[in-house]
Amino acid sequence: MGEPPATAEIHAGLLIGGEWVSEGRDRRDSVSPVTGEVIGSFVLGTAEDVDRAISAARAAAPAWATKTVYERIELLEAVVRVLEARRKDLATLMTLEQGKPYAAEAWFEVDEAIGHFNEAALGARTLLEGRVVPSAVASCRNYVYRVPLGVVGAIQPWNFPLGMAAQHVAPAIAAGNTVVSIPAPTTSLVAHLFMQCLVEAGLPAGVVNFVTGEGAVVGDALTADERVNAVIFTGSTATGKLVAANAKERARLLELGGNGPMVVLEDADLDRAVAGVMEGALLNAGQACSAAELILVHDDVYDEFAERLAEAVRSSVVLGNPFEETTTMGPLQNEPTAAKVDSHVADAVAKGATILTGGARAERFPTELYWPATVLAGVTGEMAISQAETFGPVMPLQRISSEEEALRLIDESSYGLSAAVFTENVGRGLKFAERASAGSVNVNTSSVWTELALPFGGRSGKGSGVGRVQGHYALEAFIEYKTIIVDLGGAQ
Repeated sequence: MGEPPATAEIHAGLLIGGEWVSEGRDRRDSVSPVTGEVIGSFVLGTAEDVDRAISAARAAAPAWATKTVYERIELLEAVVRVLEARRKDLATLMTLEQGKPYAAEAWFEVDEAIGHFNEAALGARTLLEGRVVPSAVASCRNYVYRVPLGVVGAIQPWNFPLGMAAQHVAPAIAAGNTVVSIPAPTTSLVAHLFMQCLVEAGLPAGVVNFVTGEGAVVGDALTADERVNAVIFTGSTATGKLVAANAKERARLLELGGNGPMVVLEDADLDRAVAGVMEGALLNAGQACSAAELILVHDDVYDEFAERLAEAVRSSVVLGNPFEETTTMGPLQNEPTAAKVDSHVADAVAKGATILTGGARAERFPTELYWPATVLAGVTGEMAISQAETFGPVMPLQRISSEEEALRLIDESSYGLSAAVFTENVGRGLKFAERASAGSVNVNTSSVWTELALPFGGRSGKGSGVGRVQGHYALEAFIEYKTIIVDLGGAQ
């Protein structure tokens, strides 16, 4: 595609009760991490805006809940058609505002969003059925219904702004709920375009409402309001804890941080492991909750693996303009993320790690957000990069002496979202996966690999959240069971 396309600036508004709100409102510019140029602006919403959005969602809830499953599915399918028609616009804006490669990743994320709506439609057909449960009393009939919760508050992150918005909205409305959606401020324009697609598809007024602004203002107002029946949040563990404290028992689904441990055992196919680690660490420039940020390599193959990985990175990773087809990795999305990568790499080097390739921000790019793929050898457990999410394209290699040590380190981690193991013995890999303390464990593929029909979420008791997204499993977060007992008495 070449140079970033010349596009008209987008000035995003709020969507409340089917009406766009933007005139006379305070705004903030959206600046592209790719070019450093202003590409539009968004409204700085207020607590009053959130209040109005919740009221609109509550007003729309009864009519939406009483629509048949097939009427809701028809609208989900209409959304799919609009997303397909707007694919190029969505992918282009996502690359400009988020920074991910246009051909390699942005188009894929549009497909992912479409997939969430297709999965929600499929799940609605199969999961939202009721049951007749046998009664111990001859004159009684017992019915169990799956019913919507009411109003869902949904807060999305900036790393997958379209995919996560669809992941939240699709199952929520499929189950018969209405939604108030809040995007991350730095990717508000992509979220705005997604909302335009929902309106274009014919979604009734108030079913999905949209408020942009600072999380401390609009996010807090949404999660603390008891008229919101359920809250879903995807983002960092620290922010997730604040959301949970605000929402209390209404926090139904929290998909939080992870460090994606990837284990390379002594019998691994090293070429396959190198490819898997690179995919796990460099997808979206490492800005993924399941990214490979803790790479545990057996002593017997450590040196060879480190050399192969560094050489593969040097020879195949192309950091640059994400609109160029040859580019494999674009810039980081924002300065706080880049600064955290700076800090984690500096801390590791100060404590004895060695940089095999990369190691500092790249120069001669339009912004200072271009961080090269980096391989660190000699990483140990006391380094910050081993303990907290880095959220950047860094591959820290830590030695292990046994499979048991790898399992212990995964178990001791404060995260438990995803993991992966590489071994030529598939049975060994399966047993490892069954024991590893993570919600998803992959064998001989990367920590970021998943499928939309599969449940995805964190291990209970860790800092990676509660509940499951994806497929029909996500619908469970947006329904509750209602029991009705009818005593027929002497009815004929």
